[in-house]
Amino acid sequence: MASINFVNLSTARSANRAKEVGVRKVVGSDRNGLVRQFLLESVITSGFSFLVAIVLTWLLLPGFNRLAGTSMRFPWTAWWLAPGVVLASIVIGLIAGLYPAIYLSAFRPAQVLKGNIARGARHSGLRSGLLVFQFTTSVVLIIATMVVYGQMHYILNSKMGFNKDQVLLIEGTGTMNHQLPAFKGELGRLPGVQSVTTSDFLPIAGGKRNMNTLYRVGREKLDPGTGVQLWNVDVDYLKVMGIKLAEGRNFSPDLASDSQAAIINRTMARKMGMEHPVGQRINWGQGAGVPIIGVVEDFNYESVKQQIGPLCLMLGRWSTIVAVRTNTADMKGLLAGVGTVWKSFSPNQTLRYNFLDESFARMYTDVQQTGNIFTVLATLAVIIACLGLFALSAFMAEQRKKEMGIRKVLGATVLQVAGLLSKDFLRLVLVAFVIAIPIAWWAMNKWLQEFAYRTPISWWMFAVAAVASVLIALVTVCFQSVKAALMPPVKSLRSEWPISIFHSPGVSSHRGYSFL
Repeated sequence: MASINFVNLSTARSANRAKEVGVRKVVGSDRNGLVRQFLLESVITSGFSFLVAIVLTWLLLPGFNRLAGTSMRFPWTAWWLAPGVVLASIVIGLIAGLYPAIYLSAFRPAQVLKGNIARGARHSGLRSGLLVFQFTTSVVLIIATMVVYGQMHYILNSKMGFNKDQVLLIEGTGTMNHQLPAFKGELGRLPGVQSVTTSDFLPIAGGKRNMNTLYRVGREKLDPGTGVQLWNVDVDYLKVMGIKLAEGRNFSPDLASDSQAAIINRTMARKMGMEHPVGQRINWGQGAGVPIIGVVEDFNYESVKQQIGPLCLMLGRWSTIVAVRTNTADMKGLLAGVGTVWKSFSPNQTLRYNFLDESFARMYTDVQQTGNIFTVLATLAVIIACLGLFALSAFMAEQRKKEMGIRKVLGATVLQVAGLLSKDFLRLVLVAFVIAIPIAWWAMNKWLQEFAYRTPISWWMFAVAAVASVLIALVTVCFQSVKAALMPPVKSLRSEWPISIFHSPGVSSHRGYSFL
């Protein structure tokens, strides 16, 4: 995009160098020599730009590492750095300067003297096309940023089938062994604690997983086995995780038979063809199996990039993680109480804890980083495009200042003059938006296909992008347009031939005034 700015401004400034080219050709310069001169100028500009870019990269790299979650370091000692920078500056300089060099070297002295070059400099199809490309890229990135943040908001705020808020996860409880029930009981008596559960199987990345193949009792040879996540939990698991029971009942601490019972999710019932699963039995391919006592609503126990799979819960005792549902605003005081209980059971072990919602958010760090990177890219793209548009509009205003002066003399208002300079650029921005719509829609649909559960791409995202791009372009162009429109006509016309107004016979006149 910066190279496009260079091409645009080089061709726009062609009128200023027309006389130089004409004089050089008159004194004997050939076209190849002029092309080499202009390409050398472009390569030198690119080389100085790379030197500045190296310094900026070194300064901004720590911030980029934090933004993208990387740990890159600047390769000052790498053998390829200097040759790579030199080669890149030459290649980019040649690419960016090729068209301006060919365009400028093609001027003919006769055209320069007739003034045709200045007119051509104001009406360049290539320049318009490149400007459209810049704003198309900017609009696509603006729309992409909104889609990424929309998906991130959907993930973090939509109902996943469980309640991740205010759940404290205490790690390293596997060393307590038989003391684990007593530790759970002591935690349950702390003020601010609603309920406590012991289980390594959590609906977040990093939780334990256990895939098994289960069958419906009596249909082992008729139906294929179903791949099921088999989780060991305790009687308070559903309460702590906020998982809703759809049919049947929860595990009961008063029923010894529940140690050989199962609670399944709706997806498992559907996969195994059970319309009324409560009371039916499942097994591992043989035997009497275990009865189903309840069915829970589906919840996302994996990333939303995956479909919800079959799940079966059974009672288990041993666990390395204790989850505590809290209902207090004094989290600092609660953690102090948890620390006191922990020391009474594990005096030689440091308390380690985190929160379920934070662990859940870490599952989607890549999506957050994508959103941050898109934001930076979109901002940089808009800034670069606006820098080019600002410079181009300034040059066009300079090229047309005499025209603007004449229009003001003939009665045009400041608003009319400013609008005349702005409308051509705004038309190109609107064309860019029309081109960007299908590109952005296709690209973000492709990206959202990675998620089994995703937010829709709404029409308002395109509307916001359209309004933002038009406003940004309008503000960028209007500064120069209004500046040109406010310039007194006497300043813009003072370099013209003197105008004499008098009555004289034999001189062509209009309304009694004669112009020479």
